Amino acid sequence: MSKGRGISISDSPFTRTVEGVLFDMDGTLIDSTPAVIRCWIRLAEEEGFDPRFLENNHGTPAAQILEQVLPPERIPAALARIIELEETDLEGVVALPGAQELLDSLPADKHAIVTSCTRNLALRRLKQAGLRAPETIVTFDDVTLGKPHPEPFELGASLLGLDPRNCIVFEDAPAGLAAGAAAGCTTIAIAGTHPGEHLEADAVIGDLSQVAVTLNDGSITLTVQ
Repeated sequence: MSKGRGISISDSPFTRTVEGVLFDMDGTLIDSTPAVIRCWIRLAEEEGFDPRFLENNHGTPAAQILEQVLPPERIPAALARIIELEETDLEGVVALPGAQELLDSLPADKHAIVTSCTRNLALRRLKQAGLRAPETIVTFDDVTLGKPHPEPFELGASLLGLDPRNCIVFEDAPAGLAAGAAAGCTTIAIAGTHPGEHLEADAVIGDLSQVAVTLNDGSITLTVQ
């Protein structure tokens, strides 16, 4: 599906020429799923809610998840607890295929990470996975409304000095893909945490190793191979 929001389009092979690239982190650049599951199961046990509720909330900020399972007066303590658990449990956090190579191929001022976790947790997970942190990172700490609201990706584009309609988003979760599309970005879904057939995007790939980069004069051409 081609949305054509001011972006050069060629669909065979799938190619976009953009000015900036916005990456989700968990499930896109790194695999943190085992650690995330351990932490949320522990919190669910401590707070007394069914951890199976989390299955359809990957990519949603923790505060927004907790609002759905706990009364308002318990949310601040639960949020502090899940942050504590996730910042201390980094076992098994690894880079996903192609992540390092794709990040290294992009100009520093042309890409950003846009994640639903806190800044401290993002930096810890990136370090654990052996990935360099880009100059621009948008986290839960920086926004009022998290994914699926477009604010995170709108802010990411703005910090790069770009129009989100001239950016491409790499995401693995429905909430993030919805946020990217609502911001006006082209979206590429990473199948893994969700089956590809459940992801609505301009293209769906297995991992970032399928993406080739060509640097132009002021723009970036990305081709899915």
